[in-house]
Amino acid sequence: MESAIDYWSAKALLEWQVELGATEALCETPVNRYELAAPAAKAPNTGRAGETQKPGSPPPLPPKPKPVDPVAVARSCARAAPDLAALRVALADFPHCDLKRGARNLVFADGQPGARVMIIAEAPDREEDRAGRPFAGPAGDLLDRMLAAIDLGRDKTVYLANVLPWRPPQGRDPSGDEVAMMVPFLQRHVELAQPEILLLMGNTSCQAVLGKRGISRLRGQWGQAWGKMVLPMQHPTALLGQPALKSSAWADLLELKARLASAEQG
Repeated sequence: MESAIDYWSAKALLEWQVELGATEALCETPVNRYELAAPAAKAPNTGRAGETQKPGSPPPLPPKPKPVDPVAVARSCARAAPDLAALRVALADFPHCDLKRGARNLVFADGQPGARVMIIAEAPDREEDRAGRPFAGPAGDLLDRMLAAIDLGRDKTVYLANVLPWRPPQGRDPSGDEVAMMVPFLQRHVELAQPEILLLMGNTSCQAVLGKRGISRLRGQWGQAWGKMVLPMQHPTALLGQPALKSSAWADLLELKARLASAEQG
């Protein structure tokens, strides 16, 4: 049994037949119109705003559904979250990001909420997707050693999150639309975690927070966003692939350490 087609498809097929010259619809069996009773008078059809519709004119078209703005929906959901636990639930329930369909886990955060430093990375890799926490695997091990070198650690003094909580397929870079719909959640995440400094690791995090890309140019330069001091630097994954970048990353860590120390003295 064939399924019924929707209104718009049926309308398009009818218009196509009219263009071909069809002027009358035929039934499967003949109809003797002389035997039909005279039609009863009908009340005039009304169109929009009570206007009388002319006899024989087609019925008014049903309104097309309004397109959904995922960014506006995300902004509303994020703003309604009173705490981090509620924000995590809001992310899990957000229906407009297809990345969640292919990911194993929602990678929300790790470390200590309320820590002075919040590290924001790009999107989960395979190890993070499996573990369900940011900075797992070799890149996470390297980050832990880097933080320990300036007396920081995810157990007490650092909070970690990603721009996107779900891993893109095959680890591809997230699209601009995917980043845009996650920014309201990320901004609310920062508001609820209340760090002093944001450490942005990689291009995607700089794009989400600063609206800029080009980590090689941005790294090591202090800025401001969302009422916080911001320092971009290379992601540990880039350091594993290009060891020559480690010297500049060490310089960025020393900048971070000095800024934290001066804030304590001030």
